[in-house]
Amino acid sequence: MHTIYDLFGQGQNLTSLQMSLRAIVIFFIALILLRYTGMRVFGIKSAFDTCVMIMLGAVLARAVVGASPFIATVAASAALVVVHRLIARISVSNQFLSHLVKGKPLSLYKDGILNDKNLKRCALSYGDVIEEVRISMSQNNLDNIDEIFMERTGKISVIRKNN
Repeated sequence: MHTIYDLFGQGQNLTSLQMSLRAIVIFFIALILLRYTGMRVFGIKSAFDTCVMIMLGAVLARAVVGASPFIATVAASAALVVVHRLIARISVSNQFLSHLVKGKPLSLYKDGILNDKNLKRCALSYGDVIEEVRISMSQNNLDNIDEIFMERTGKISVIRKNN
């Protein structure tokens, strides 16, 4: 047991070797925790997912630098991941919770009209919308566009008119 303390240290007076060993262990713990959250953390990211990722990084960093007890930090991180997973699962069947934690898409353009209120809400300009149309649809105007949405992930989706 004394060897573990020598290798990983205690408190904030850690050597470079101790901090490096802690970082390696935390890396694998973080990998396991992230895999438990599900694949959505690696692909589709909402503000809900991003918030959990930032918090997880901040909490685990405390274990690496010795600012908080190692085991308590890992336990807090695991609790954070379990709560994330629980809320994500419940929000699949509960639309209110889903909209609360993940948001909902906002219409930016429909029937030839830009929705100025939603553009302001998303901090987007007409130029931002046209840029996305150019990138995703390879055109420089809204002529053949039916609808444009700001998705829950922060991406803009463009729907072409059915001609």
